[in-house]
Amino acid sequence: MLDGLVRNQLGAFFHIYILSDTNEVRIAAEEKRCFEALRTNWSQHIPITYRCRTNNAGYKAGNIADFCQRWGKNHDFALVLDADSFMASHAIARLVRMMQANSHLGILQGLVIGLPSSSAFTRLFQYGMRLGMRSYTMGSAWWQADCGPYWGHNALIRLAPFIAHCELPMIKNSSGTPKPILSHDLIEAILMRRAGYEVRIYPNEDDSWEENPPTLPEYIRRDLRWCEGNLQYTQLLTLPNLRPVNRIQLILAIGMFLGSPAWIALILICTVAIGISTSLSSLVNLESLLALLMVALVMWYLPKIAGALDVLLRTAESKRFGGRWRFSLSLLLEMLFSLMMTPITWLNHMMFIANLALGKRGGWSAQTRDDHSVSVAHAFRQFWPHTTLGITLTVTLYFTHPEALPYGLLFFGGLLLSIPLVVLTSQAWLGRFMIRNRLLSLPEEINTPPELLP
Repeated sequence: MLDGLVRNQLGAFFHIYILSDTNEVRIAAEEKRCFEALRTNWSQHIPITYRCRTNNAGYKAGNIADFCQRWGKNHDFALVLDADSFMASHAIARLVRMMQANSHLGILQGLVIGLPSSSAFTRLFQYGMRLGMRSYTMGSAWWQADCGPYWGHNALIRLAPFIAHCELPMIKNSSGTPKPILSHDLIEAILMRRAGYEVRIYPNEDDSWEENPPTLPEYIRRDLRWCEGNLQYTQLLTLPNLRPVNRIQLILAIGMFLGSPAWIALILICTVAIGISTSLSSLVNLESLLALLMVALVMWYLPKIAGALDVLLRTAESKRFGGRWRFSLSLLLEMLFSLMMTPITWLNHMMFIANLALGKRGGWSAQTRDDHSVSVAHAFRQFWPHTTLGITLTVTLYFTHPEALPYGLLFFGGLLLSIPLVVLTSQAWLGRFMIRNRLLSLPEEINTPPELLP
C-alpha cells in the first residue's frame, strides 16, 4: 500500500498510523523492530507513526478512540484497516475522492473480499462469501440507503463528526458492571447517521481485501465475539432519535444470532415429534414439508444463487473463476460445506448464549491468523457436544422413521460430521490439492493483480 501511494504521488496527502494493542512484551519488541525498518525505508516519502498502548481498554474501539484523542484533529479523514486488511492505492484514493465530493458523507464503507488462501477451510468459506457478498451488499445499499453498513475496516470516516458524535456508550453486564461494546461498528454508524451525516457503502469489488480465519475453530472464536457483541445491542434499542432503518438494523443484528437457538430447538422438537409418532404421514404432509424445506434452502442461499448466476451467465466473469465447469464443481463443494457448517455454528451460538446467561465471561480474544492443522484430540474436545447431538438425532430418526432421515440430515448432518470436518479442512495437503487443481480459486488466484504479487 505504501508503494502504491508513493508511486502515484499521493504520499504527501497521507499519514500512516500503526496502532498496536498488543500486551505481550516479546511481540511488542518485534513490532517495534519491524516499524523502525519500515520507517527507515519510507519516512522520506510518507509520514509513519507507531503507537503501542499499554492499556488496551475498550478493545478495538478504544484503540481508535485513543488515536482520535491524540491525532484526530490533525486530519480530515481516517481510513481504518485491520491487521489482516489490504487495499490497493487506487481503491484508497477512490474512497477519499468520493468523500471529498459529498460533505454530508460521514462513513464510506468499501466492499471487502477475501484474499487468496492456501487453507482448505478458508477457500471453502470465502468462496461462497465472495459469491453472495456483492448481491447482498447491493441489496443492502438499496434499502438502507444513507443508513448504510459499517464493518469497522476498509472504510473511510470523516473524523470531525466521528470524534464529536460517535463515542460509544457504556453498557452493563448481568452483574451491573460497566462493559465496553464489542461490536462497535454498527453503533458508530448509527451514531454518525443520528448526527445528520450519511453512512454509505460502495458495493463494487474494488481491490479491497481481508484475510479470513484459517480453521473452523478460529472462525468460531471470531464468530462468538460477534455473537456477544450483537446481543449487547438489546440494551441500545431505546437510544433516542435513531432513524427507523437504524433500529431495524439493530433488531436484525440481534436476530442473526438469536435465530440459532430457535433453529436448534426446531430441529429437536421435530425429531422428537417424528420419533414418537406412529406414522410420518399422520404427523406431517410430506409434500408440504419438502416444499417448505426447498423454500428455506433457497432463502439461505439466495445471495449465493444470485452471485452464481451472475458468473454462469457471463462468459467473461466465468473465465475469472476458471471456467464454468470448474466454477460449478467449486460451487457444489462450497454448498455442501455450507450445509455441514451451518448447524455447527447454530449449536455454538446456542451454547455460547446459554453460558452468557449463566454469567460466563466472554470478551475479545486474540485470533491465530497463520495456517495450522487441528488435531483430532483438539477437535474432539471442542466438538464432542456437536457429535453427540448429531448421533442422537440420527439414531432417533433411523430407528423410528428412517424415511425422514435424509430430510433431517439436511439440517443436522454437519453436527454428525463436525470432528472430521474440522480436522480435514485444516490439513495443508488438502489446501495444496485445491490449489493444484484450481478448486475454489478466487479470480485473484487465477489472474493475480499486481498489488498481490510478492
